[in-house]
Amino acid sequence: MIEIAVASVVGVAMLMTLLLCMWRNFLYQISMSFLKTEDEQNIEVFLRNNGSFSPKRYTYLEVKRITNSFRNKLGQGGYGFVYKGKLANGTFVAVKLLKELNGSGEEFINEVASISRTSHVNIVTLLGFCVEGDKRALLYEFMPNGSLESFIYDGKLRSDRQLEWLTLYKITIGIARGLEYLHRGCRTKILHFDIKPHNILLDEDFCPKISDFGLAKLHTTKESFVSITGARGTIGYVPPEVACRNFGAVSHKADVYSYGMMVLEIVSGRKNVEHDVDRNSEIYFPHWIYRQIELDKELGLKGIMNELDKEYARKMIMVGLWCIHVDPSIRPSISMVLEMLESSVDLLPFPPKPYLYSSTSTEANSSTLH
Repeated sequence: MIEIAVASVVGVAMLMTLLLCMWRNFLYQISMSFLKTEDEQNIEVFLRNNGSFSPKRYTYLEVKRITNSFRNKLGQGGYGFVYKGKLANGTFVAVKLLKELNGSGEEFINEVASISRTSHVNIVTLLGFCVEGDKRALLYEFMPNGSLESFIYDGKLRSDRQLEWLTLYKITIGIARGLEYLHRGCRTKILHFDIKPHNILLDEDFCPKISDFGLAKLHTTKESFVSITGARGTIGYVPPEVACRNFGAVSHKADVYSYGMMVLEIVSGRKNVEHDVDRNSEIYFPHWIYRQIELDKELGLKGIMNELDKEYARKMIMVGLWCIHVDPSIRPSISMVLEMLESSVDLLPFPPKPYLYSSTSTEANSSTLH
């Protein structure tokens, strides 16, 4: 009887202890729900609902350990800072530490939601993430050659970073293949909305990888067009229809426009949009280069060593000019862009005039690409 009584007391004590722990945990969860911002709650709800898609989650302490307390900074932008890190298995990573006050959390959710659904040689791989209070970080595969931006602009270019035209041409094709995968290869279509040299990373073999999906839009319907609230993207790469709906509906052709502007920057070695550039003058590269190819003049581009280099440059120019047309319906799809890049330059249809010209709609449509 004594043993039974003792067992009963122990059992009741254990039950009371368990209930007390559960009650404390309940109170903690309630208090945390009040302490968390709406931003953090939205992120946690998303992660719970999309756990099967999400990569490994790290604590902030683990992120600090991986980056050696953020000692090796690789770069920075409006989103925050990027640091080099090393996982326990010896794999190097690039850790993007987001600013504490970074909107409603939509960009973080977009990044994880979109890139977690991808697997392609021309899309950067997301290896992990961290959400802890107001601390947020994204862990990517490390790209030894950094961004394309540091290899194409004359003002930033060192002699040892000058790329051959064949390499530039391959990079242009690789980016197009990555975009084609996002637009057509994924189960859920993804529109990037921020294609630019800064968001193209290069591995040790200069294979390009599209990164930074903070502005991406998942497109699950069978409809051709998407609905977005407000303009998104970077000045100089934003297509007219995203800034003003009068130019047409927003679709995958928005990424095509940004891609075209970027290709022309790769060719010219400078930004297409500068604060001190008069866009109505021949200083503006898309305007100037169209005149050159229209009159069949020498392009005068740097690094042209032979006829093959000329062909690469001319194909990139022709494709870029097609992609930046003001009318989305006239722009080629990214699949057609790939066909154009991989075909003979003599077979490419001549592009319509850039939108900066005051041409009539009839004149523009006379060069429609079929």
